[in-house]
Amino acid sequence: MALDKEVKNEIIQQYKQHGEDTGSPEVQIAILTTRIKGLTEHLRVNKHDESSRRGLLKLVGHRRRLLTYLRRKDYHRYVALTDRLNIRKK
Repeated sequence: MALDKEVKNEIIQQYKQHGEDTGSPEVQIAILTTRIKGLTEHLRVNKHDESSRRGLLKLVGHRRRLLTYLRRKDYHRYVALTDRLNIRKK
């Protein structure tokens, strides 16, 4: 489930660190979180869609690795982002 260009640009505007920032961990994690929420809703309706389930698991793993990286590099940014996105912390 791809995001619309407008939705993606809104997410980038909310979470960017500086002017032309599109690749910071915060932006990537926010985009992944939006895609994960969309796929979760899709799977609630279509319980037997195994290929989407596999894609969801890949997205969750990628987000987890980015969160680990951010936590290791700057703990305060990690805490602020997880609070803002309502992501559980380990």
